[in-house]
Amino acid sequence: MSSIVYLGTFLFALLGGPIFAVMSLFAISAFMFAEIDISAVAVEIYRIASSPTLLTIPLFTFAGYLMAESKSPERLLKLANAALGWLPGGVAIVSLIICAFFTAFTGASGVTIIALGGLLYPMLTKEGYDEQFTLGLITTSGSLGLLFPPSLPIILYGIIAKVDIDKLFLAGILPGVLLIIILSAWSIYCGKRAFATKERKKFSWDELKEALWNSRYELPLPIIVLGGIYGGFVTATEASALTALYVLIMVCFLYKDLSFTKKVPLVIKESQTLVGAILLILCCALGLTNYLVDEEIPMQILEYMKEFITNKYVFLLFLNLFLLLVGAMMDIFSAIIVVVPLILPVAEEFGINPIHLAIIFLTNLEIGYITPPVGINLFISSFRFKKPVLSLYKASVPYLILMLIALVVITYVPVLSLVWFE
Repeated sequence: MSSIVYLGTFLFALLGGPIFAVMSLFAISAFMFAEIDISAVAVEIYRIASSPTLLTIPLFTFAGYLMAESKSPERLLKLANAALGWLPGGVAIVSLIICAFFTAFTGASGVTIIALGGLLYPMLTKEGYDEQFTLGLITTSGSLGLLFPPSLPIILYGIIAKVDIDKLFLAGILPGVLLIIILSAWSIYCGKRAFATKERKKFSWDELKEALWNSRYELPLPIIVLGGIYGGFVTATEASALTALYVLIMVCFLYKDLSFTKKVPLVIKESQTLVGAILLILCCALGLTNYLVDEEIPMQILEYMKEFITNKYVFLLFLNLFLLLVGAMMDIFSAIIVVVPLILPVAEEFGINPIHLAIIFLTNLEIGYITPPVGINLFISSFRFKKPVLSLYKASVPYLILMLIALVVITYVPVLSLVWFE
């Protein structure tokens, strides 16, 4: 009987059944066949629901979506272009930084590509970059901010792994900067031909001052989030509430980009639809992860791995290969909820710092967004720019290689993640 139920669940998944439904069916069936009361699932859901840090997810998401719907992307692009556009490859570097900023706040690469793609594509092509470079850059940049605070994947990872979210925010900064530096170097290299045929943009203090003034209300945001948390003035949850309120006032009453009565309700609906999907997956996946933990699946995996892996460096290599596959096949939120409880005890046995493990995990899943054949960013860009998805595969390959190089550094140089805590 159990085999028939599990086979039916598997077929349901293959036919495109919602992932939350697949997880729920598997978890409930597993508990029933193991003769364990399924109320264990409800108890765990209540524990997560009572976590105060859970509130940060809808609040930061709301703030990010408000900014994406306003004229903030245009203002910040002009500011970054005024400050960095005179550099070789400056426009491409600007694109990387602004996309990282918006992805960090929205937690969704699709929002960044849709909201900023129309602005960045003409800027990059006008600068002289070819179409393949431009498409690859925008597609990659869509997930570039997932290591920066207040990224939703970082918050969710902290909740699931029971790791201090404030520490995770700090740990992701240098690895995230490393990714931007590597991609920026590639942008400068690819732009040499374009720069040779046109006069480089000149730096202008007047342009910079005007851009600073126009972006005067966006500039305090990093101070509110990071300065508030690490200055000891607010908790992460309080920072999320303060950020949401500040952004609402900024876009509706200071800049007057959005109508409070007409547009804001639509933004609330759109942003909380994403949050609802995350929480639904979270609740349904908890049952599955609880069953796997109760059955000591992580320990069985560990014992199996010990037959082939003798040290943590080899373990990290196989972990990366596994997570790259997971990142290419699952959305980041499902992967965090399902996979993290499985690998945590295994990694602990090999002496991997849990904060370092978090950054390795998130970097792998960030790369998964552009990994063929099913990286979600590839399909979002294909839809946004009306290009065949195969052309996006080709455009993303150089960026995929560069990010894999960065992943090796992040994995085997743990000081990048742990320098703040040593």
